[in-house]
Amino acid sequence: MLELSPMFFLVAAPAVTFAGISKGGFGSGAAFAAATILALVIEPGQALGVMLPLLMLVDAATLRPYWRRWSWPESRAMILGGLPGVALGVAFYRAVDADTMRLLIGGIAVAFVLWQIGQRSGLIRPFERRLPVWAGLIAGAAAGFTSFVSHAGGPPAAVYLLSRQLDKTRYQASTVLIFWAINIFKFVPYAFLGMFTLQTALADLLLAPFAILGAWLGVRAHWLVPERLFFGLTYALLLVTGGKLILDGLA
Repeated sequence: MLELSPMFFLVAAPAVTFAGISKGGFGSGAAFAAATILALVIEPGQALGVMLPLLMLVDAATLRPYWRRWSWPESRAMILGGLPGVALGVAFYRAVDADTMRLLIGGIAVAFVLWQIGQRSGLIRPFERRLPVWAGLIAGAAAGFTSFVSHAGGPPAAVYLLSRQLDKTRYQASTVLIFWAINIFKFVPYAFLGMFTLQTALADLLLAPFAILGAWLGVRAHWLVPERLFFGLTYALLLVTGGKLILDGLA
């Protein structure tokens, strides 16, 4: 049973605020850090169950500021691909235990950081040509799967959307629309898998103001805060928490 202790809220409140800032202003790519952080203090399934309604709340809060600023062809392809990706995530979640989930969430976090470092250092070069629209179906499936098992659909979405050479705001608006849809796809399976309980609902109710605050800050930070500063802090946080989850899973 999820224990709503002071320690839980000490960890959860800043993590949820951070997720709101990431989704509201920086393309959703690092929002999954909140679930990674929560998985340090509660069971991974509980962490995912707590975070999904809060992420959906942030989605709803950020749709309006970016309304119709998204790129529809790319967004549509990824949304269509997201549904089978979520189905694959359901099958995977039912087949593994909590330690395997810790390893997966931690591994995704560390891999995300290494991928970002590789891109910035030039070891990983971006696509020189725009990926075709149909590639969005594959990226959507990958985003649906990783989003289901760790709320980490941002990296597959980033690879595809960045290759399409969208400007900053169209990119951000597209991620808002895509993950609004994918999170809706995830809600019913999460419920059937027992990831929502009265305790997670109470936690969500108490944490909702932090999600809204984060979304509000994120929309404003989109125009004011350098991305390099925000993501630099994010990568350090993910590397530490992801490494800790991997050690916990192995132990």
